[in-house]
Amino acid sequence: MWDNYKYLSLLLILFGITCCNTTEPPNGQSINLKLEDVSCTEAWITLTTTNLQLPTTVTLKQINLTGNTKSQILNLTTQDSLLYVDSLLPKQTYTFQSFTQPINQSEIKSNIITVQTLDTTSHNFTFETFTFGDIGNSVLFDVAIINENNIWAVGEILIADTSQNGYTTYNAVHWDGSQWELKRITVEFRGNLITPSLEGAFAFSATDIWFVGSLPIQGDGVNWLMYDLRTTLDPNTSLSKAWGYSSNDIYFVGNNGNIAWYNGTIWRKIYSGTDVDIQDIWGITGGNSDSFILCAASNAIAPGEHKILRIINSAYVDTVSWISNKRVHSVWMDSKYQLFACGDGVFKNCSTNIWKEQDELTFVFTERLRGTGKNDVFVVGHFGLLAHYNGASWKEYPEASAALVYTSLDIENNLTVTVGYTQTEAVIQIFTGN
Repeated sequence: MWDNYKYLSLLLILFGITCCNTTEPPNGQSINLKLEDVSCTEAWITLTTTNLQLPTTVTLKQINLTGNTKSQILNLTTQDSLLYVDSLLPKQTYTFQSFTQPINQSEIKSNIITVQTLDTTSHNFTFETFTFGDIGNSVLFDVAIINENNIWAVGEILIADTSQNGYTTYNAVHWDGSQWELKRITVEFRGNLITPSLEGAFAFSATDIWFVGSLPIQGDGVNWLMYDLRTTLDPNTSLSKAWGYSSNDIYFVGNNGNIAWYNGTIWRKIYSGTDVDIQDIWGITGGNSDSFILCAASNAIAPGEHKILRIINSAYVDTVSWISNKRVHSVWMDSKYQLFACGDGVFKNCSTNIWKEQDELTFVFTERLRGTGKNDVFVVGHFGLLAHYNGASWKEYPEASAALVYTSLDIENNLTVTVGYTQTEAVIQIFTGN
């Protein structure tokens, strides 16, 4: 009864604030709050002022449903400010309102916004391990999940046989829901049939699949077409990874700063402004004007600059902040407000120009980050590192590790597939969430 009374009292207080908020502010002055994004423990809020003399100070008040309040003083120098609020609790409801009182004027109040933080996800997974190759050194470089019964992984797998070489090279394996089948993706290149080593995989559907074997390859699962961009675009084209919104809006990145874009009809070379290798690309987009596409640019071993590039309007490249002495091999995000990157460690960027290393993880070189949301992110790397972020904490899985190096992964719903290699074999692991 007492808890119900406290909860009702809080609602009445909030209702009273809301009613008071209908009063027209003096001289057309106002403050507006807008929730931009939220994670398990953080919120991003845009604060906009109208007709306020700047600089000025504003109080931001935070209230949770237990009635606890927290206030902070903000010094505003611009009309629009992005506020980053941390130290929230998962799966909780908070309300925010801002106040200011110019000299010799009545108090100005903003609207009230409600923030519901995300819940954490489970760290519990079951996993299966598969190995490939029985002669020499086999490796898998990338994987693309179409659905739980349709998965492609690419690389180079050597199988001993009675052929003249003593082995056959396969450049892909396919999962049909019950077993893996070795595949030879063979394409025509300048009048000859070749089976290239494949480094990248990205799929939109069962019949719209892209591989990257220095050049882009598109297929329907049976028939494959290689685009000879060295003839049509640039003789030095060398690509390794792909990401896109559709086959009418897809990007390819690779060695020596190479970036190419395809709109379904026309290929375009995008000048990156760097000659280091671009290791990864990821983005969020609803069309060019809303695109936020990042690339990780660092040489794996050779010296060179380390950058995170941003592709803008499918045409030119800018950069976002990065730690200049750290190699960066992968980027991932589901919004522009929280970025993940890895290479020389694992990092998270929650506010402008600030990258925070995830110190709770074992320090090894990391190859790839992928996720389904801010509360469901996997990272893989050297010495068998497998780790999961649930929105509030990281967990490593040494008991599940089966590779010397994990090179990549893909995630779809509750299914995670990692690929890599041991000293001799290629490795695939399928993780299923509980």
